[in-house]
Amino acid sequence: MHTILRSASKEVVIGDDQPFCIIGERINPTGRRLFQEQLRAGDLSRVEIDVAQQVAGGAMALDVNMGAALADEVGLMIKAVKMLQALTDLPLCIDSSMVEALDAGLAAYKGKALVNSVTAEDARLEAVLPLVKRYGAAVIALPNDEKEIPDQPKRRLDLARKIVEVATSRYDIAVEDIVLDPLVMPIGSDTSLAAKTLETISLIKEELGSNLIAGASNVSFGMPDRETIGAAFLAMAIEAGLTSAIMDARSPQLVRSVKATDLLLDRDPWGMCWITAHRSQQA
Repeated sequence: MHTILRSASKEVVIGDDQPFCIIGERINPTGRRLFQEQLRAGDLSRVEIDVAQQVAGGAMALDVNMGAALADEVGLMIKAVKMLQALTDLPLCIDSSMVEALDAGLAAYKGKALVNSVTAEDARLEAVLPLVKRYGAAVIALPNDEKEIPDQPKRRLDLARKIVEVATSRYDIAVEDIVLDPLVMPIGSDTSLAAKTLETISLIKEELGSNLIAGASNVSFGMPDRETIGAAFLAMAIEAGLTSAIMDARSPQLVRSVKATDLLLDRDPWGMCWITAHRSQQA
């Protein structure tokens, strides 16, 4: 199953037989006090630096989130999407909890974007899925609803199944345009949570065959040496069926882990991506 994202001039394909899709997470004010202040002042100058660093690191698409408190998120999203399209040809992931910001970002975007995100909550499905259909986008789907963020992988599968059914039957969205998120939770609060995420990935892949995406940084939150944990988790998750991640594309350790896993799973014919990346690093 292939999920295709496009900018005005570049196409990225997500799938089991494709190189793992690295989506840069950095254009997001969460945990970035200075960036939040800049956004409140309408200043997007930092974005150009974030784009350059992530492209250099190996990002294949970029997540863009303008959700800073007291900022004009809708106006900033329009401005950011236009700016990003001028700076890079990488496809974009339009990221917001605000439906109006998603709508504005998709309207400004030239290509086929990835929407981040929809949940199994009925109200969220009714608000987001019509936008996905209208703009011909793909969408990230999280298997939680009004009642819970499920602890058990089988319950997550149930909610993933619900989202796919609603999206395909009610809104006529192609199944390949639904990228499921298995819910990565921080092991700092419970070391069993990563294993549950890996089980969720396997269950979804076996039953639904969908492409899967994860917020890779979540797994190591609150722990020391986060990059080592993240690198190990990504390798395990890719083997289980994960096909993309929103992650720190600036981290050589994380990117090398992804590319080494692609090589070992025979998704890098003749090792050319691995060799090219190594030569680039050496240079």
